[in-house]
Amino acid sequence: MRVSLNWLKDYVNIDISPHDLAERLTMTGLEVETLDPVGHSLQDIVTAKILSVTRHPDADRLFLCRVDAGDGEVPVVCGATNLEEGILVPMALPGTELPGGLKVKESRIRGERSAGMLLAEDEMRLTDDHKGLMILPSDLNPGDRVSHALALEDWALDVAITPNRPDCASVIGIAREIAAITGQKLKRPQIKVTASSTPIEDLTQVTVDDPLGCPRYAAGIIRGVELRPSPFWLRYRLHISGVRAINNIVDVTNYVLLETGHPLHSFDYDRLRGNRIVVRRAEDNEVFTTLDGQSHSLNAEMLMICDAERAVAVAGIMGGLNSEIFSGSTNVLVESAFFDPVTIRRGAKRLGMSTEASYRFERGVDIEGVPIALERALMLMHQLGGGEVAKGFIDEYPKPFIPSVISLRIEKANSLLGSSISCERAMEHLKALEMEVEKLGADILQVTPPSFRVDLIREVDLVEEVARMEGFDEISVTYPSIKSSDEVEPPEQVMAETLRETMVGLGFNEVINYSFVSPNTAELLMAGEESPLRSFVPILNPLTVDQSVMRTSLVPGTLETIRTNVAYGMKDLRLFEWGNVFIHTEADTLPHEKPFLVAVMTGLFNQKQWYCEERNVDFFDIKGIVEVLLRTLGFRDTLFKRGEMPPYYNPEISSRVYLSDHAVGNVGQVLPKLMADLDLETLTAYLFELDISALLERTPKPVAFKPLPKFPAVFRDLSLIVQRQVESGKIQEIVKREGGDLLESVHLYDLYEGGKIDRAEKAVTLRICYRSREGTLEGKDINRLHETIIERIGREIGARLRET
Repeated sequence: MRVSLNWLKDYVNIDISPHDLAERLTMTGLEVETLDPVGHSLQDIVTAKILSVTRHPDADRLFLCRVDAGDGEVPVVCGATNLEEGILVPMALPGTELPGGLKVKESRIRGERSAGMLLAEDEMRLTDDHKGLMILPSDLNPGDRVSHALALEDWALDVAITPNRPDCASVIGIAREIAAITGQKLKRPQIKVTASSTPIEDLTQVTVDDPLGCPRYAAGIIRGVELRPSPFWLRYRLHISGVRAINNIVDVTNYVLLETGHPLHSFDYDRLRGNRIVVRRAEDNEVFTTLDGQSHSLNAEMLMICDAERAVAVAGIMGGLNSEIFSGSTNVLVESAFFDPVTIRRGAKRLGMSTEASYRFERGVDIEGVPIALERALMLMHQLGGGEVAKGFIDEYPKPFIPSVISLRIEKANSLLGSSISCERAMEHLKALEMEVEKLGADILQVTPPSFRVDLIREVDLVEEVARMEGFDEISVTYPSIKSSDEVEPPEQVMAETLRETMVGLGFNEVINYSFVSPNTAELLMAGEESPLRSFVPILNPLTVDQSVMRTSLVPGTLETIRTNVAYGMKDLRLFEWGNVFIHTEADTLPHEKPFLVAVMTGLFNQKQWYCEERNVDFFDIKGIVEVLLRTLGFRDTLFKRGEMPPYYNPEISSRVYLSDHAVGNVGQVLPKLMADLDLETLTAYLFELDISALLERTPKPVAFKPLPKFPAVFRDLSLIVQRQVESGKIQEIVKREGGDLLESVHLYDLYEGGKIDRAEKAVTLRICYRSREGTLEGKDINRLHETIIERIGREIGARLRET
């Protein structure tokens, strides 16, 4: 909220500098985000009296003026339409720099000398009014400094109001805080309404059909009022607060809103059919046009202000076009009410609107302040527009406010704050905030918060108030005594941290997607009717259809992230996500929740450099990532086997991931059709999924130290011809089984297809390392074992030695 310092001074004595005030407000929980000087650049603007006005001889829309600016007569050329002899106006003499950066200098305009510039309000950044020159009070003298004479020098404080402090969304609310922290007394505006003899009950009546949505509704009437521009002092304060002036009636409602924090609304009394007010719920699909000219379709949850026949305002949000104040309005009905915050919040969200009124009603206004704001507005309207105020006001208030009583234990407060604030000191702070405080014992206070403090509900709220008034910067820093836990971290958490660190080390970026997804994700993944991918858990109150069920796979979110990145020109991606999937089960009321790790690679594996050629990501890159991850976790028995894959994988370039004989995941190329469905047909993506629950069920072999070998190794290469469908892992499995303790390692280091090799076959070359822990191996022993391995491979998979 942006508020004028001079306005605040109307209600509290402030004897500290603006910067100190901003600091103290911030330290008590009202953060002053900016502190801007206002009117400080107008010192050189003086009062000038217009002595004569004649038409410019060479311009139809310009006038020649003789003015007295305190140092004798000077000529000025001006085009304002409200020039009159004898009026006083602000003038910038040559050499004056205006707030917008324009520097005034003496010049000749259409051949006539102009020794200065007569100013409108917007040219001095006082308001946005440019209808004519600013007319100054007649009691000023030529040459008087305008900024001093009108007290224009001010400071604007932009205060960040937290959602739980609607009482501070007003000038009086902030002044109340200043009074509490500086020890001053709050000075409330004096309200005295001069009413006519006509009772308001003879003019109107109010019916509240929904007391839950509108617990209190008050109305007053002023008749015979004259609509005209508001005086400068009011328009200036509204301008500083960021509100545009319209006319005296509307400006008063905005002024009182800013002053008291209580929204008001003015209706043209003569346009209210039946001259009455009815507060009711809207009907489903009822159409209403608001002041901004927009038509809205309503529902039964929205609260409406109506006359005898039709709706005239959306309660607490915006008035209607059919009852607004216009140039011909003379009789005005003023509304001051308290509306249910939840009802207003839902209505504003449904309409997609946020107004100054809805901002305050949503958070909760002072229900006891309803008549105060109404009488303040009627008084100002009478002062600024004349007319007569009807006697009394209608106040529909079926259930008067009953304040809550909260007990505050000082020992508990000091325990929470780590302070040693005395009971008397706490009482002093709370009373300064206008709370009723009674001491029940040596250490207990009974506190009754005022009606405007809707945020004070629990004891801890009062503790916060004591801390604020003491000053957060005055409370020493203390640390809680924390004993180290005997409990070890859950295995899932340890694994998550390990895998995240490893993935980041491998160049991947973690993404976090919503757990709420669209049911269409099952179609995207081409899931069968009985597939677990269709076992969605529905959301009871979804925000949108696209977030109406819990996800059964991390894959759709990951692919959608790819599409988003590609839309921004990023195609070389390495992304991973750790998260849970939720599978609906008939037996349990709660879904089956399983953690998964999913990662994807697209685009280039490496760019072209002086030392290497450009290369795209392929299956073996993503497979290698899986091997590194599982090896990092301590698993040494990883196998990749062909098998039945989920339908979103390319069956020709994919594999199941096993630990021994237990499947723990999948790895492979994303089906090109699926990529095309996502408008990514030019991109090839490789994906893996690891079932974390399955990994947690397997116990990896502990990492143990092995002494350095004492005896030399013997290496043998084995080149075989096998059928193309034979997996190299099957060959290595036979070598490991037959090699026994003498086998140290085996790995595939060459694969060849084509040439003289039959199209149905391929050549694979393994490098085998033999070593004994007992002694140096003899050549004949190695030859015997090596031949046994060759024989076993030939018998089991039909392999034969490759001829050189």
